Amino acid sequence: MDKGKAPIDYTNAVITIKGLKKSFDDQHVLRGIDLELYQGENLVVLGRSGTGKSVLIKIISGLLKADKGHVEVLGKDIDKITDKELQELRIRIGFSFQNSALYDSMTVRKNLEFPLVRNRRNITRPEIDNAVETVLDAVGLGKTINQMPAELSGGQRKRIGIARTLILNPEIMLYDEPTAGLDPITCIEINELINEVQHRYKTSSIIITHDMTCAKSTGDRIAMLLDGQFQRQGSFEEVFKTNDERVKPFFDYNFIQ
Repeated sequence: MDKGKAPIDYTNAVITIKGLKKSFDDQHVLRGIDLELYQGENLVVLGRSGTGKSVLIKIISGLLKADKGHVEVLGKDIDKITDKELQELRIRIGFSFQNSALYDSMTVRKNLEFPLVRNRRNITRPEIDNAVETVLDAVGLGKTINQMPAELSGGQRKRIGIARTLILNPEIMLYDEPTAGLDPITCIEINELINEVQHRYKTSSIIITHDMTCAKSTGDRIAMLLDGQFQRQGSFEEVFKTNDERVKPFFDYNFIQ
C-alpha cells in the first residue's frame, strides 16, 4: 500500500538533537549524534537491537538523562526545564510503548480515560466519553470499549496503546518497536495505522524499529543508527543503495529470498 505523502514543513524542526552522547558504565551507546524531526514527518530510526534506539527516545521524553549534547523538543531544552515544565511537555508527546503498557485491571474504557482524568482536572463526563469514542474509532476498535486487555489480541492491545496516547492530542508521537511480536498481517495493519495517525492527527513521529517493512511503509525519512552514530539518512532507497556490509544485511534478510 502506498501511504502517500503528508505535508511536511522542512523549515520547522520540532525536535533538534546535537552532539548527543550516552553511556552505561563502559558501554558507549550513543556517540555524538545529530538529528532533526520536522513538523508533519514520520522519521524511522533503524538499527540492530541494542544499538541505542530506545535509549534515544527515552532521552527525548526526559525518561533518561544524556551525558552530553543538546536536545530541544517543541522549543524546550530538555536539560534546562523544570520538572513541572517537563510534565507539561510530556502531555504534548505520545509515547507508544513496545508492550502497549495497558493496565490489566482496567477495561479499555478505563485505560483510555485514565490519562484524561489525570491531566485535565476539569474535564466533563460528556467530554471524556466523546474523547474515548473518537480515539477508539480512529484505531478501529470501538466494539472493545468494555473489554479487558487480556481479552484482546496482541495487535488490538497495540492499537489501544496507541489510542491512549492519542487521547491527549499529542503533537509528537514516539513509537518504540510498534510491530514487535506481531504476525505479518497485523504488522501491515499497524503500519497503516501509524500513517493514518500522521494524516488524521497531523503528528510528527519518530518510529524506532528493526522491522524493514515497517521502515519502508511508514518512513518519510530513514536514519540508520550504526556504531552509536547516524551513518546514513534519506529515503528508504537512498539509505540502502550501498555496499556497506553493516547496512546490506538488513535489506538482504528482509527482501532477498
